[in-house]
Amino acid sequence: MSERTEHVDSVATYTIVWVSLLIATAVTSAVAFIDLGPFSVVVALAIAVLKMLLVALFFMHVRHSTKLTRLVVMGGLMWLGILITLSMADFITRGWIGVPGK
Repeated sequence: MSERTEHVDSVATYTIVWVSLLIATAVTSAVAFIDLGPFSVVVALAIAVLKMLLVALFFMHVRHSTKLTRLVVMGGLMWLGILITLSMADFITRGWIGVPGK
C-alpha cells in the first residue's frame, strides 16, 4: 500500500501570507485616493497580480502541485495575456479610422 504524502504549510506561513494580503489590500485602497494619472491603473494591476500570486501559490497549493497543474495555470495566465493584448490593441487603434458624420 503506497502512502500519499502531501505538503502542509505551517500556520505561521499562512498567517504571513494572510497579513501580506491584508497589507496589499490596504495599499490598494490607499493608492485609490492618490492621483497618479494613468500610472494608478498600473499600480493597481501590479498589486492585484501580487495578491493573485500569493493566493495561487500558498492557498491553492500550486507551488507544491504536479507539473500538469502548473501547466494548466500557465495556460490560463497566457490566455489572460492574450485577452489583455487584444483588448489593448482594440482600444489603441479605435481612433485610426475616421467615423462618418463626425
